[in-house]
Amino acid sequence: MRRYGQVIRIKLDCIEEYERMHASVWPEVLATIHACNMRNYTIFRYKTWLFAYFEYVGDDFTADMKRMAQDPITQQWWSYTDPMQEPVEENTEGSWWTNMKDVFHTD
Repeated sequence: MRRYGQVIRIKLDCIEEYERMHASVWPEVLATIHACNMRNYTIFRYKTWLFAYFEYVGDDFTADMKRMAQDPITQQWWSYTDPMQEPVEENTEGSWWTNMKDVFHTD
């Protein structure tokens, strides 16, 4: 299992809608997240910062993320949520959320 932390910004005028959508995520999107080996997926918000945490339990992260990106229902979900977000300045080209460095963990 590998832990991931990611950040992105949310547009100030989109916070309410973004949170409303995430209060009732489409079941098909949740099923795709699970099928792509992501567990304990959580998004936190602090002002206009979003922090996502999830645990990846698969063997091929790149393939699973490609599979997720090709899912038509997930693409439709992203067509609503992506315009509400703004990648951070330090974002790697080609990625939307910015991965964070794992600095500390304890069980």
